[in-house]
Amino acid sequence: MTTAEDVTSLDVVDELLLAWFQANGRELPWRGTKDPYAILVSEVMLQQTQVERVIPRYLAWLERWPTPAALAAATPSDVIRAWQGLGYNRRGLNLYRAACVINAQGWPEDLTELPGVGPYTAAAIRNQAFGEPVLPVDTNVARIQERTGHSFGPDALQALFDLGATVCLARVPRCDACPLAGGCPSRGRRYEPLRKQSPFEGSFRQRRAALLRLVADGSLRAADTDSDAVDSLARDGLVVVEDGLVTLPA
Repeated sequence: MTTAEDVTSLDVVDELLLAWFQANGRELPWRGTKDPYAILVSEVMLQQTQVERVIPRYLAWLERWPTPAALAAATPSDVIRAWQGLGYNRRGLNLYRAACVINAQGWPEDLTELPGVGPYTAAAIRNQAFGEPVLPVDTNVARIQERTGHSFGPDALQALFDLGATVCLARVPRCDACPLAGGCPSRGRRYEPLRKQSPFEGSFRQRRAALLRLVADGSLRAADTDSDAVDSLARDGLVVVEDGLVTLPA
């Protein structure tokens, strides 16, 4: 077993992690591409949605819209319908808007200029598609760096994703299976449960989602709908209210 004295340098820690990843890494479809558009799609879908749910939707999305130009040629209503079930529908609409910008102007030097792309997503694309030496820090990466006290290099990104998802878990880490346990100052610790998001059942988010599903199936009379949900969806550009009808944007 690696001792604390052995695990002292960046090279050793990263090498231990990368060796573990080579033997234990998950096979995920977006790991086989350097296409920035495909990576953008995966990163947007993975925001607040589990990997297992994303995989089939990611594959179906790229089969239907394999390039920014293909997606830009779609309509917002097509995109909203295709996004149903992934949650947080603004993500799908922002992905469509980003594709329109890329198709018209190319990829901007500052990726945060794209609709819906913040610093983390921009760094993830720069790392995975363009090979730039940046490490995007999500919840899992931040947790591992805090617990180990180590700043990892950009080549460790995918390994950190998998270590955080399968071993260095939020509440009860599986330290016995961790390749870094020998020198980890947090080994054996347990953590308080993180504050959970408010329940979806009965929430305003559920009301919005239910209404959007109905509108995706056909226009509704505004007078017969949940007006607060309609107003909220309209502000996000997910529905249009015109002549007393609620419809998807054309």
